[in-house]
Amino acid sequence: MQEQYRTVAGEGVHETEINRSRFICALAPAATEEEAQAFVARIRKEHPTATHNCFAYVVGADAAVQKASDDGEPGGTAGVPMLQMLMRREIRYAVAVVTRYYGGVKLGAGGLIRAYGGVVGEALDAVGTVTRKRFRLATVTVDHQRAGKLENDLRATGRQVREVAYADAVRIEIGLADSDVDSFRAWLADVTAGTARLELGGEAYGDA
Repeated sequence: MQEQYRTVAGEGVHETEINRSRFICALAPAATEEEAQAFVARIRKEHPTATHNCFAYVVGADAAVQKASDDGEPGGTAGVPMLQMLMRREIRYAVAVVTRYYGGVKLGAGGLIRAYGGVVGEALDAVGTVTRKRFRLATVTVDHQRAGKLENDLRATGRQVREVAYADAVRIEIGLADSDVDSFRAWLADVTAGTARLELGGEAYGDA
């Protein structure tokens, strides 16, 4: 697995005009290919009279899924430069749709490539990006007596507390870097006098 990846900070739209053509880039995070396709469909529905709705998306921290569409523009002049811009910026789990309203002036292949790639780059700057790091999910089980102080200590030391569940004992779900597991285990034993139990779970990504 990748140690970290970059994605868009949220949904956003950026518009620019080039030789009287309007280029509107809509960006969104997409956890799956289905999410990316649903976003493309939504934008198409919002712009039914547009000349083109071209798209590109990258899904997977390792960019396993990459798709692009020129939507009627000359082959390779729209979707591919959009995808290349996402890849050049190392963007993952994201979808870009560029809606074009033709303004009557032909841009030529080179002009189209610059326009489509360029508006995605501008949109990324406008919307912003976030880095997500790989971590291991872990659950700490502790008695009620120590739970409140332990939760405070965890937050005070900058640990990522994801969930706290109260039952017979208290289960606190946290995120840990792999390199941090051994030192955390020792710290936990120290602050709870060896009474807490640590279980390691699967891996996920969270804000860096």
